[in-house]
Amino acid sequence: MKVVISGYGKMGRMVEKVLLEKNIECAGKSEDISAFDKDIARESVCIDFTVPEAFRANYRFLAENFKAVVVGTTGWNDIRDEVTAYFEKCGTPMIYASNFSIGVNIFFAVADFISSLMGKTGGYSPYIVEKHHCHKLDAPSGTAKSIAAIIDGNMGVRTDIQSVRCGEIPGIHTIGFEGTADRITLTHEAFSREGFARGAVEAAVRTENLKGVHEFREIVFG
Repeated sequence: MKVVISGYGKMGRMVEKVLLEKNIECAGKSEDISAFDKDIARESVCIDFTVPEAFRANYRFLAENFKAVVVGTTGWNDIRDEVTAYFEKCGTPMIYASNFSIGVNIFFAVADFISSLMGKTGGYSPYIVEKHHCHKLDAPSGTAKSIAAIIDGNMGVRTDIQSVRCGEIPGIHTIGFEGTADRITLTHEAFSREGFARGAVEAAVRTENLKGVHEFREIVFG
């Protein structure tokens, strides 16, 4: 198996480290994936951790030229239908996620379970507080938006999200359910970017013999 890294920042370097540990060949690293060698691309899975503008500009190239694509970039949800339809048209497998951490995907499942109970009983108001490093470009985070979508679907509400950008925080997400007599809180805290990179590499491995477009949590728990 060969992997090409699109976006060689902190996340890209962490992905490379995980690939090395797992003896998976890194066939290239690129800051401008649209200029990448198409012959190598056809034999490789691309792991994309860039920025929203770059992914929006490059997703057609990714779909047309790579064997499969794993997308960790967030901030393109407004064109998700367009993107997924293009990958389907090209017949290129794609796995995407707002967060590739296995722990966060378990967190999604727990949020789904609890909010579904809240939707049945009533009496609680949900909120999310997410904290990230000062370099993060999007706010709220893609992870927070994913959690809110789960809660809103189960409870028929619009979950309030508060964002904090400070220092070098890798990522902390807290969900609260406020009632008149009590409060339930759930928190996931990432210690580093390593969990995101390991999940993305696991997704790349799972593109073997995969067809279609999938969210990572479908793959993890499917």
